[in-house]
Amino acid sequence: MNDFNIWLITIMVFLPTAGALLLALMPARSEHIKQVSLLFTALTFVVTILVAGRFDLSNSEMQMVFRFPWIKSFNIEYYMGIDGISLPLVILTSFLSMLSMLASWKITPNIKGYCILFLLLETGMLGVFVSLDFFLFYVFWEVMLLPMYFLIGIWGGGRREYSALKFFLYTLLGSVLILVAMLMFFYASDATLLEPETIAKLGIPENVKHTFDILALQQLGQLESGSPFGSNLQLIAFVLLFIGFAIKVPVFPFHTWLPDAHVDAPTPISMILAGVLLKMGGYGIIRIAYPICPEGAYYFAAPLALLGVWSILYGAFAAMAQTDFKRLVAYSSVSHMGYVLLGIAAWGATADGWTPETWKMGMNGAMFQMIAHGISSAGMFFIVGVAYDRVHHRDLNQFGGLAARLPVYSGLAFGIFFAGLGLPGLCGFIGEVFVVLGAYGYSKLFGILAAAAVILTAGYILWTIQRVFLGAEYRGPHGDNLYPLEVREIACAVPLLILAVVLGVYPDALLMYMQPSVDLLVDNLAEFSERATQLVAEK
Repeated sequence: MNDFNIWLITIMVFLPTAGALLLALMPARSEHIKQVSLLFTALTFVVTILVAGRFDLSNSEMQMVFRFPWIKSFNIEYYMGIDGISLPLVILTSFLSMLSMLASWKITPNIKGYCILFLLLETGMLGVFVSLDFFLFYVFWEVMLLPMYFLIGIWGGGRREYSALKFFLYTLLGSVLILVAMLMFFYASDATLLEPETIAKLGIPENVKHTFDILALQQLGQLESGSPFGSNLQLIAFVLLFIGFAIKVPVFPFHTWLPDAHVDAPTPISMILAGVLLKMGGYGIIRIAYPICPEGAYYFAAPLALLGVWSILYGAFAAMAQTDFKRLVAYSSVSHMGYVLLGIAAWGATADGWTPETWKMGMNGAMFQMIAHGISSAGMFFIVGVAYDRVHHRDLNQFGGLAARLPVYSGLAFGIFFAGLGLPGLCGFIGEVFVVLGAYGYSKLFGILAAAAVILTAGYILWTIQRVFLGAEYRGPHGDNLYPLEVREIACAVPLLILAVVLGVYPDALLMYMQPSVDLLVDNLAEFSERATQLVAEK
């Protein structure tokens, strides 16, 4: 065990909490609260870059792993590590947290409370991505709930109390379902069934029967024979886990909290909500639901793929029907996250033309899409927020002519919105193409529908650009407030656009980190396919 790894990952996760504690000691009227908050988010980002610098690209397994007993009586551990699936999401989290904190500069009421909650939220998000103990994962998952509730309910606008409560109830329901599944695994697990070399590799203490070890639970779920997680348990637990994580994604029909939360949340929180929190649902499905419940995942592959396609189409059509600028971007997120679910679900060993290679393409596409959407959606919500700060409305029918009056703002908006559209050369293209190709190997119909939806995406994004930026003149109120971008606003938008271009032109900058781990996951589950095919046929 490398002591430096322990300190590096622990510092990365809890540095925002240290910042929150420092803020708690500062006077509420201090002029430096925002600066201190920004400093801690920036330092956290620097630490994530250090973690990435120590990451071995040739190693597909967990790295920088460490574990300590936490609650010995229940085999609960302080157990963390990182691989190619979690690392890109960790970097995305710290990067967007830093930019969102910079975007929070105009928030003034009770700024101390806002910044404390924001930093605690960042700790919760980072902790989820590096936790390898299911109980620890759940603790960090719950840590996110209250800060986000208050950030929307106190600093939001419109029906903020309603939207915050709706977010809280939906997320709480998902958390309860995940908790039930977690307890089912714990009491059904028997780590002594694992091979001695596996036990030694995982570092499981001798004679441990029940465990929260996520890697051990994955091994138990994928045992060729004698798995303690029987068919019924896997099917039930998978449904519970999927619903719990799908609420966070969100996919149809668990999406209804999202438009309200986005519309009423302050702009920086919308950036975090779309850029990071939605990805946590996809991460949970990839990290926990699929590898621990492979039989359930395989059995429900077709319904999940159908849900993915439906979310893509539903979100696109719903976006086209919106007149609220922010609500349109919210429904766009539902559509884009549908690609994530479709790429994950495209597992069918009996489907014509399906091979593990086609699923690898779909899974890598799903992961790439999560990162790409995190960048583009955060940028789009920021663009909407900049306009709202000036004219105090989001009615698409009252915009127009912004390209002539705000050329720099419009140029940045064009680039970011085109990234969300999936234009070749920008980040949104690669993930969607990989998902479509992977889905086509699973189901030609699903692949064609997912590809056709790109036309719908282009339709509502180009129509939005036409209504907001083009045209003869601005038609809404407060036209005199359309002043140029501030340096701070440029500093928020430009890094997002640069990253969108870099990942679009050179996607291997991301793929080289995540592909080995994603391919390993697919290979492990593909080995399960033959047995799963027989099990499904018997039902």
